[in-house]
Amino acid sequence: MDIGLIAQYGFNGIMLGVIYAMVAVGFTLFFGVLDVIKFSHGDVLTLGVFVSLGSYIILSDAGVTSPLLLLVLVVLAAVASMALLGALIAKFLVLPLRSAPPFITLLITLMVGTVIRESIRLFYPSGSNPQSFPHLLPSTSFEFGRFILRIDTLILIAVGVLVIYLVNLLINHTKLGLAIRAVAQDGETARIMGIHFELVVLLTFGLGSALAALAGVMNGLYYNEINFGTGLMLGVIGFSAAVIGGLGNIYGAILGGFLFAALQIIGVVAMPFSSAYKDVFAFAVVIILIGFKPTGLIGEKTSERV
Repeated sequence: MDIGLIAQYGFNGIMLGVIYAMVAVGFTLFFGVLDVIKFSHGDVLTLGVFVSLGSYIILSDAGVTSPLLLLVLVVLAAVASMALLGALIAKFLVLPLRSAPPFITLLITLMVGTVIRESIRLFYPSGSNPQSFPHLLPSTSFEFGRFILRIDTLILIAVGVLVIYLVNLLINHTKLGLAIRAVAQDGETARIMGIHFELVVLLTFGLGSALAALAGVMNGLYYNEINFGTGLMLGVIGFSAAVIGGLGNIYGAILGGFLFAALQIIGVVAMPFSSAYKDVFAFAVVIILIGFKPTGLIGEKTSERV
């Protein structure tokens, strides 16, 4: 048994788990406040990454050369623009359909996602081809046998864990978080108590979309490559992680993200077939787990409304 190789797989799994958890938390926030599945979430992630890449090109052409400054600015551009887009989707597409059957909202957001994805492919220069993402983090690495500790990956993991912690802190220990939880529990009662229902929904959708954009940028920095279909797979994985963890429960979303990453790693390491089937293995296990526990590993906390 090669301990170094096992450590390498574990390290990579943690990196993937952080990205999946951030995407899954977005799905959980959307479902929590309005009981909707926003299937454009993954495509918003993709658009955020392409916004960051476009921002990088513009800033580089303008003479900005500091990697740290470039990193901060491209992340801010992606996060801010996708937060705004998420709020706009909620304002003009999701909220007006609150009284419609749930599948209508699902269909609308699915179509919005398709429009976003195909627009990138058609209008971004060579949008159908994989795009090289800039190296903006330190490239230093340390070798311990077969375990290679990449400093850039370590930074990404630390940032991802910190962001997840801060979101949890926001939801559970701030007035805004209290308002979000109140709206999630009972929107009508929250209105009566003086909570601005629409504003809370818009902020929540903005927060979830910002998380997706950040996860996408982190994914680009990790692989140094992006594609117009990147968010499609990350969106499906993030949604699966949210469901298996317990849709509507932020801790379940985090757990589901790391569980899906662990299943992929197991599919690569322990299964007697090509690593190309790691996603097939992970999804198959998720399907089985959902069959045994449809409410997820950590079921959403609910109470009877009267």
